[in-house]
Amino acid sequence: MLVTDKQELKKYATENRLWQGIPGIEVTKKGRIFSCFYSGETGETFGNYAMVVLSEDGLNFTEPIAVATVDGGRCYDACLWIDPLDRLWFIWSVMPNHGVYAAICEEPDAEEVTWGQERFIGYDVMMNKPTVLSTGEWLFPIAVWNHGIRVLPAEYDTKQEERGSFVYQSTDQGISFKKLGRADVPDRDYDEHMVLELSDGKLAMYVRCMQGIGVSYSHDRGKTWTPGEDSGLGGPGSRFHIRRLPSGRVLLINHVNYTRRNNLTALLSEDDGRTWKYQLLLDERDNVSYPDVAVGEDGYLYIAYDRDRGNSKKSLEEAYACAREILYARITEEDIMAGRLVSERSRLKCIISKLGRYAREHEKPYEK
Repeated sequence: MLVTDKQELKKYATENRLWQGIPGIEVTKKGRIFSCFYSGETGETFGNYAMVVLSEDGLNFTEPIAVATVDGGRCYDACLWIDPLDRLWFIWSVMPNHGVYAAICEEPDAEEVTWGQERFIGYDVMMNKPTVLSTGEWLFPIAVWNHGIRVLPAEYDTKQEERGSFVYQSTDQGISFKKLGRADVPDRDYDEHMVLELSDGKLAMYVRCMQGIGVSYSHDRGKTWTPGEDSGLGGPGSRFHIRRLPSGRVLLINHVNYTRRNNLTALLSEDDGRTWKYQLLLDERDNVSYPDVAVGEDGYLYIAYDRDRGNSKKSLEEAYACAREILYARITEEDIMAGRLVSERSRLKCIISKLGRYAREHEKPYEK
């Protein structure tokens, strides 16, 4: 269910959240910034909900303007995407029915943001942006996880028998979806995969693994995929972001020279990801993770991520000791190539949302 009633939305306000994380970001033609992330209860469990906030000036963000929630389950791993028709998609995953759903805002720059009817895309989990191929198809990266490390008991596991990192294809601008092939990368973990179209037309699928990032290739536009292998990109077992920019360069956001989830870095490649000549450190601190990227009409790259979510703690005091921040960086390709900020409006460590004290402390949420 998508909640947009202003009175109902108050229950999801900043003061009513104990933790938050896993963000997405998009920027409209007129420069309005949207961000999504999720929260609910004391950690990643039933009772989670996904929300959307926005900013007109890049400095001040609203309280939630839309929330995806479900009774007796959880909404999580949300995604924002502006499609080639300039429509804003709000996409989220649902347990226990293990579906990926979306609502579309036809005019994200309108004075009043309104959403269409929810639509079902596929099974089970999607949290990264679709890829639009040069031949016009839209590919949505949807995974059916292996049952390994779980945030929920085994009885809530998916009922889908075939598991892997799938792509769903739409050839009619998101009206219908067709499930294509899947990759099966060794040691994949919460796949969080993304598809990159290479210069020769081949597709590369990058998949989160327990130690780094795996890769698989398709020579038939996503119908079949090669056996997975290590990409060599490294990483601490966390979400990354990879995409081709309008310049033709490939952007990667990943952890570099890391000891844990630290040193979140933007990298650029001029040879389809074979080498990464340029890099810019975005945030050196611990517990910075889960990047998502939007490309603005102003030529800037907007990179959202979280810091020190505060989830799964044992007390309010432990949660309060965490930053519990959603942040973004605004940079250019020139900044990455210089290895430092050289563009006038570039900024690092900008706050989208930061939690303070919990308004319902008297309810003793950690004693439930």
